[in-house]
Amino acid sequence: MQNQNKNRPIILFVAEAVTLAHFARTITLAKSIDPNLYKIIVASDPRFIGLEGTLDFDFYPIRSISSEEFMQTLEQGKPLYSSETLFQYVNEDLLLFDSVKPDLVIGDFRLSLAVSAPVRKIPYISIVNAYWSPFSSTAYPVPDIPITRILGVNVSQKLFDLVRPIVFALHARPLNRVRQHFGLPSLGFDLRKIYSWGDYTLYADVPELIPTFKLPENHRYIGPVLWSAHNKLPEWWTDLPEDKPIVFLILGSSGQAELLPMVLESMSHLSVTVIVATAGKITLTDVPGNAYVTDYLPMDIATQRSQLVICNGGSLTTYQALISSTPVIGLCSNMDQLINMVAIEQLGCGFMLRATEATATDLAAAVLNAPSCTQAVNRISHTLKQTDSGKRFREIVAEILL
Repeated sequence: MQNQNKNRPIILFVAEAVTLAHFARTITLAKSIDPNLYKIIVASDPRFIGLEGTLDFDFYPIRSISSEEFMQTLEQGKPLYSSETLFQYVNEDLLLFDSVKPDLVIGDFRLSLAVSAPVRKIPYISIVNAYWSPFSSTAYPVPDIPITRILGVNVSQKLFDLVRPIVFALHARPLNRVRQHFGLPSLGFDLRKIYSWGDYTLYADVPELIPTFKLPENHRYIGPVLWSAHNKLPEWWTDLPEDKPIVFLILGSSGQAELLPMVLESMSHLSVTVIVATAGKITLTDVPGNAYVTDYLPMDIATQRSQLVICNGGSLTTYQALISSTPVIGLCSNMDQLINMVAIEQLGCGFMLRATEATATDLAAAVLNAPSCTQAVNRISHTLKQTDSGKRFREIVAEILL
């Protein structure tokens, strides 16, 4: 399917920029495509665009709900998008399609594309983590929502296991309502189908970490999609002590920045050097002598230099750490982070701590135990280094368009 008046098929990438991860994966995949074969267009809320270097493709600004609204909704356990918001997204998608006339649309957590792409009969690739696959056997830990703070994790988990199908059905309703309005069939009552639906569904994971079963032909793994900020290293980078292990502390755009002082206090009593990337979310006023602070660090360089990464447990950071053979401690709160870190912990590559429960003592103990992860981390690092997500992605795009 190609535009008759164009020499190259047009590929439109659309990112829902509620967290950096969705934007970052979209940019990385767009860069992996040969511009001599395709015309590349990226559409996203521009809130993270300053972390990128010069883009060699057209960029169209679109609206995403604010990251703050997204995180507040997550914390309350409510559906992430109302039908009204999704209607607005669909209308903006359709205007964009009519303007750029894409031959293929690729989306990362832009749920409205499950309406707008089939309405315009444009092939749609959904990029998603495999733990949101309907073909995953993932156990879903209860996230940090009001009930866990009232009843505790153990009791809340038992209740959540009982009501999860109902919760997932309620979260699926807004998109199904919008699809019904546009004459499209329901996607059912499983939230995983809402998050993963596409003509093609590509998993930004490896099956060794997040396994699935009986995948249909249009569901495929491409491997982790890695990204690093394109900013200069801070002046203190060349002055870091070489006589102590380096711990890279980054809680990211969806982490709880208010935990940073507690983490730094815990690290101040250990024989480590801490390099901190705050993502511009907090100003640290009482920094221990063994810590070095900046807003952003190139993640690939920082993880390669570090002996341990402490993060929010999100896949963007954890995969970068693992491919660098660096163990991970995840201070997790939302379900994505918890699922991802449970898998990493089960592989023996790190430790999962709940952000609402973690203490300085818990964290220090995990840091001291991190060397025990070395063999497991080296094994998964070898697997990840053999995985070329860009190559796999290009092959699938060519299969669809050429």
